[in-house]
Amino acid sequence: MFRYYLIALCVMIADHASKWLVSIYMKIGQEIPLIPGVLGLASIRNRGAAFGILQGQTTFFIIATTVVLIGIVLYLPYAHREKTILPYGLALILGGALGNYIDRVFKGEVVDMINIHFFNFPVFNVADSFLCIGVMIVLLQSWREARHKDIKLRKIG
Repeated sequence: MFRYYLIALCVMIADHASKWLVSIYMKIGQEIPLIPGVLGLASIRNRGAAFGILQGQTTFFIIATTVVLIGIVLYLPYAHREKTILPYGLALILGGALGNYIDRVFKGEVVDMINIHFFNFPVFNVADSFLCIGVMIVLLQSWREARHKDIKLRKIG
């Protein structure tokens, strides 16, 4: 059970370490090409949610994230008992949400730094990445459970 909180802590530390490095060594608006025309390291500040949506809604995000964090912490012990990939997804969501939550509470904004240049993709950060991966894991597990129930129903019927 402890491992899921450790995963969340590692995600949060990786997120804050990357944000700290970008904040210390780069000026706001600066970008360093990593793969020219494809990928860059940028220093952007975001007062919205993942990928820059809902700018200026910091109070809303703090309240919503508080509810999500409490929900995950309370549900994780139950998810752990099911022996599925679900708690891993929840741990990644927890760590990513905590990373951005701390920024919003203490700075009123989030540091974004990963800039993918194709498809007009918004600049994002490590926390956003783990949040998305965590959500994909939760959705995958939900799909697997629904498929398993459907197969069981077909065998009964």
